[in-house]
This record gives sequence, C-alpha cells and structure tokens, in this order.
Amino acid sequence: MKKKIDHTDPANKMNTTQGNGGETHQDAGQEVPTLTTQQGVAIADNQNSLTVGSRGPTLLEDFVLREKINHFDHERIPERIVHARGSAAHGYFELSESLAEYTTANILTEVGKQTPLFTRISTVAGSKGSKDTPRDVRGFAVKFYTDQGNWDLVGNNMPIFFIQDAMKFPDLVHAVKPEPDRGYPQAASAHDTFWDFVSLSPETMHNVIWLMSDRALPRSLRMIEGFGIHSYRLINKEGKSTFVRFHWKPVLGVQSTTWDEAVKISGADPDYHRRDLFESINRGDFPEWELGVQLFSEQEAAQFPFDHLDATKLIPEELVPVKIVGKMVLNRYPDNFFAETEQVAFCPSHLPPGIDFSNDPLLQGRLFSYLDTQLSRLGSPNFAQIPINAPKCPFANMQRDGHMQMQVPKSRVAYEPQSLDPSMPRESEKRGFHSYSESLDDGVKGRVRADKFADHYSQPRMFYQSQTAPEQAHIASAYAFELGKVDTAHVRTRMLGHLRHIDEDLAARVADALGMELPEPPTAAAPIQEMPTSDALQTIGRTPHTLKGRQIAILVAPGSKRSEIEKYQQAAKDQGASVKIIAPGREAVLDDGTRIQSDERVAGAPSAMFDAVVSIIMPEQAKKLAKDSSTLDWFTDAYGHCKAIAYCGATDQYILSKLPIEKDAFITPLTELDNFIKNAKTRLWQREPKVRDLA
Repeated sequence: MKKKIDHTDPANKMNTTQGNGGETHQDAGQEVPTLTTQQGVAIADNQNSLTVGSRGPTLLEDFVLREKINHFDHERIPERIVHARGSAAHGYFELSESLAEYTTANILTEVGKQTPLFTRISTVAGSKGSKDTPRDVRGFAVKFYTDQGNWDLVGNNMPIFFIQDAMKFPDLVHAVKPEPDRGYPQAASAHDTFWDFVSLSPETMHNVIWLMSDRALPRSLRMIEGFGIHSYRLINKEGKSTFVRFHWKPVLGVQSTTWDEAVKISGADPDYHRRDLFESINRGDFPEWELGVQLFSEQEAAQFPFDHLDATKLIPEELVPVKIVGKMVLNRYPDNFFAETEQVAFCPSHLPPGIDFSNDPLLQGRLFSYLDTQLSRLGSPNFAQIPINAPKCPFANMQRDGHMQMQVPKSRVAYEPQSLDPSMPRESEKRGFHSYSESLDDGVKGRVRADKFADHYSQPRMFYQSQTAPEQAHIASAYAFELGKVDTAHVRTRMLGHLRHIDEDLAARVADALGMELPEPPTAAAPIQEMPTSDALQTIGRTPHTLKGRQIAILVAPGSKRSEIEKYQQAAKDQGASVKIIAPGREAVLDDGTRIQSDERVAGAPSAMFDAVVSIIMPEQAKKLAKDSSTLDWFTDAYGHCKAIAYCGATDQYILSKLPIEKDAFITPLTELDNFIKNAKTRLWQREPKVRDLA
C-alpha cells in the first residue's frame, strides 16, 4: 500500500525540449552517456530522418536511419519449436550431502560449495507470445556453471514423457501444435489431431493422465516439481556405475489452480507466472528447490516391474526413496530477457565427468536434437560463446571461425596432435570425461523396442488411483473438456477404450459427461499390473498448509478503514504471504485522509489471481460496487474457487447477501482474523461439488 504518491515527471529534468513538429528531444548533456551508432558515432537527432527539405524525400545517405531500421528488422531469431514460452532466473546450487561414493562430479561431491546456475521454466506447446497458464507440461531446465564444465539438466515438471523413442517426437509435436490447415488452437491439446495421435499411441497414456491432472495447471512456477525424466549414470573414481534419476522438490510445495481459475487468469494477465517470478525475486522471496536423487543399481533395476530405460515410466518413491542432497535458490532476474532467457541454449549432452547417459532411446535422440536445434535458432556453432551459454570455468579447444566467432585465437595451430606450439591444449586422461564401459547383452541390430516397454496402462492406473477424490474429479473433468472439443467421434470412442484399461470409474465418468457409451477396450500389449498407490503423486493431498508464497488481495475503496487494512496486511505478511491492495481506481483516500495507490483496479485483477481475499469497504462504496459486475465476479469466483473470504459488514449487507454464496467455515467476518489466516493457507475443497459440475 503506497501511502506517498509522487506525481513528479522526471522528464522535466532530462534536458527535454520540443522540435518544430512538437516532437520530444532529450539531450544527454554531461550527465548521461551520449547515444551513438554501433560504430560509436554520436547521434545528434534520434527523432527525424535526413530529408530534402522539411517535406521532401528521405535520403539514402542517412546512415543513422539505415542502421537503426536494419537492426530492428533483424531483432528476432527463430523461436523454439517447443518450450518457446519461458521465464528464467539466475541463482546458485549448494550441495548439502556428498555423493562422492557414487560420482567424481565436483558439483555432487563438494559440500557447501555454491555453483552459479541459470534456470528456465517454460510451457511446451504454445508459441513465444502465448499465455502462461494453459493446460500444459512445463519444461524445467537448469544450466549449472560447474568448475568442470557446464551441466545442463533438462527436464519437465512431470517425471515421465509422452513417447518412448525419439523417432516419435516430431509426430507428437506436430499433433499438439495448431492444426496446419487452420492455425489453431494455440497452446492447447483440446483438438482432434492431438487426441487422434495419442489414442493411436498407447505409450502416451501415462503422460496424458498427468496432463489432465492438476500438475498441468501450476499456481506458480515456484510451486512445481522438476524431473530429469531419464535414468542417468553416476560414475565414481573406481569406474563403478550407479543409475540415478534427478528430482527438484519446491520448498513451497506443489500447488495448482483449478481449470476455471487458469482460464480467467489467462484473460486478466497472460504473463501471470512470469510476473509472479519477477515480483517474488524483487521482494526477496527467492524461489527454492531441493535437489533429490533416486539411486539404484543395475541389479535393483532388473527387479523393477517396469523398464527404467522407458521414459514413460516413473520410479515410485516408495520403491526407491528420494535422497535430498542440496538446494537451488533463484535470486536474480535476468538483466535482459532476450540476451539471457531467449538466447540460453540447453543441451542434455552437456554434462561433466562423473555423470553419464543411459541407453534410454528417448534420451539418446535428445542428445542429437538439442544441439542441432541451436544451430537453427542461434545461427552458429559458436552459440556457446554467448555470455549466458559460456562456461565460467577455463575452456580451450581447436574449434575455429564460423558465423559470429567472438574469440581471437592467436596460435598458428588449430589441430592436434601437433608439435609447433607446446602451449596449446591437450587431452587429459586423468581429468577428462570417461563414458561408462557397458557390456551389452544383445548385439543384434534392428528397429525394435524392448519387451518391457509394452506395459502402457499400469502406471497411469497407479497415478489415478493415488489421487485424492477432488484430484480424481479434476482429472475426469479435464478428459471430458478436452474430448468434448474433439469433433471426430471415433477418436473420442478410441480414447474412452484406453481409459477403461486405466480405471473403469474414470472411463464411466468421462463417458457420462460426454453422453457417450463405453466402448470395448483395445487389446493391451502387455498384462496390466496392480501397482501400490503412491501418495507422492498427489497434489492437493500434499499441499503444505502455509501462507509462504501465497498472495492475499484486500479490496478497499474511498473511506476504507486504514487500521483494518494494516491489521490484515501485517498478519498476512507475518505468515509469509504477499499482499496486494485492490480498489475501484488506482488511488483512494482512506478514512484518516491518507491517499494511497492501489496495486490493481478491481476490474483488472480478478480474484482468480489470488489465494484468498479480504473486503474492507464502507456502506456507500459497497452500494456502488454492488452494481459493478467485475466486483460481483470477484466474490463469486473466490467462493467458486474454494478460497477463504474475510468480509466487513457493508460487504455482507450489500454484496454477499445478494450473491449465490453459502456461508461456510471459510467465509468469515473481519473480527475473525485468526480464522481467516488459518483458512487462507489452504482451500475448502468440500465446497467444490456445490459450485461446479465435475465429471
């Protein structure tokens, strides 16, 4: 709540004048750097082109104009084919428990050492200009600048992938992207081509049910898990291999929105997640994740009821516990979005000695694809010289020339072995990267998948049956919504058949919502196993009861009681929440005469953007707001999204009493501050069946 509002215009102190046409000129004087061309030539006029007379043609000799327009015309680079919409931040990783028994990678053996990093989190299907809150997988990529070279841990917020073999990746992406004959839908899987592809590809069933879950609708980028997806190898100093899967556990816990919230947020603020990340770092609430590892041997893997090299399978935490070994903290937002967030290049093939790949066929394909795509996006094999991609440890190689070469090698030697320059770099058997010497049991060449890859339904069944009742309802409703957008009847029918293999109740709920009959299930390629459920797969069931990371909205208006506002504001902040003041306008005079600036207008900040809401308004203002549709929606949505509401007497008399809101334990008068703070830490999911028709 800004109590002092400064309307002073700093432009008046920036040597500002007007030209003949009323255009604004601002002279550098001696106080600030002088604007120059790329060649360092000072520019005298940045407002007008060089012309013949005041109304004549523009001259070709105007090199300032030509350079400015030429650079502008080439400002954009090709966006990523997938993961185009991303946000990122700088930070560090600190190891808390050494893995020296398993690896020689310093970042995983040197306890207490802080390693700088850059983390980018993204949606998958949408273009660069799409919204932040679609139903989608989120990419989770971390670039560690280790003292042994860069390590890119490139994964998602879901522990499995849609496909088992990289051969299918172009098909998957083509299916989920906007349909090529019509160019829509954007950033959405609710259309025929996606469901046609997945219903003909049973291997996708596990990732699809995660996509239909609350995991696909994160409340904040700070509240998602990250997974390396694939099995990797850790190699110790004796050359022994241990398989590992990497996990990022958010300190704030996994939290999600409802589908209705996500839709409304996208209309009010398509940059919702990006803004949340920026604001949280700026106010010092640094996003944090713990790094966990699942460690297992080749012999242990052989006993799993699935193949760990199959990227569509997760390893339940009850089977292999997650061992926490360190923490990542994001503490600095990029200085320049394009230079860092857009130009950062992640490649799974970037890893230090002591970490190695497994034979996961999807991972093997990614090792080629990610490096190849950087050549298209960044235009040169020298992309590693861009500052955000450059290692922070010493590096030296024989690579030369190429587009945008930014180094100036001075030796006559660009090859090895050589004898002309003893100072040039050479290989190191001791410090160098060593691939694991694996003994393969099958030397037959062919295009064939392993038999254990054939079970496509056991883990989706485990995932669904592990969810709480509200989460199961959300999953069924998501399938109903998505398949309800599919026009082709046989695609809907085919998908319902797959759901019968996952769970009969799920299939029946979706079929009923669509008004369809249940078809016969397709023939399963492998027997479906009944696996133990896993609480670790829940979202609602594991959401922490805390205000840390949450945001409270306080609705105020002219004449509102400052003492009440500050009381609620302080109580929320004491519990770790951030608070935003919402008002009919951007400024309001409170009961004590204080003029404050609101953070948002009520018409532009729906309650879907907040975790709980408070209303502190006077009767005359309540009467006015009771006639405003955006204000009425503000309260009905908060109720419909199962959130805590604290209200004053005027709000109750003129607004709540006129709305279809049934007062329950989460709707409290201002006098019950402690109850509101307690309620705001979670949601009243028991309210949801009263306000929403779920499948």
